[in-house]
Amino acid sequence: MRPRFWEMPLAALNRDEWEALCDGCGKCCLNKLEDEETGEVALTRVACRLLDCASARCSSYADRHDHVPECILLTPTSIPRHLYWLPATCAYRLRHLGHPLPDWHPLLTGDPESPHRAGAGVRGLAIPETEVPEDEWEDHIIEEPIP
Repeated sequence: MRPRFWEMPLAALNRDEWEALCDGCGKCCLNKLEDEETGEVALTRVACRLLDCASARCSSYADRHDHVPECILLTPTSIPRHLYWLPATCAYRLRHLGHPLPDWHPLLTGDPESPHRAGAGVRGLAIPETEVPEDEWEDHIIEEPIP
């Protein structure tokens, strides 16, 4: 990968650089509730069935769309459509908006555990959607974990 590739425009990143931009926090895999009247999005601690809550990683990333067809395929051109629900600390969101990465981002620290140590990840917070009926997700609304 190119030096400091994360400072480049998102459209200039190759596939490996694009994937490396993800900080591994797991927040994008938490289910959201959208108010149909206001469009406001509430984050829950209820995780997609594919999220391994212990590692905060997708258990089937390569073929996630086979198991969860509604899983979003984030690309430089799709980010504007999804900006309203992307986590505030999401590197894709931040770079799309022209902001730098947070100082705890693994690309800056060299440590994939840094988001979790900084309190930006979902470890210890997320619960699998298989354990919570959908009509109870509202009981699990949280504020986004932001360090």
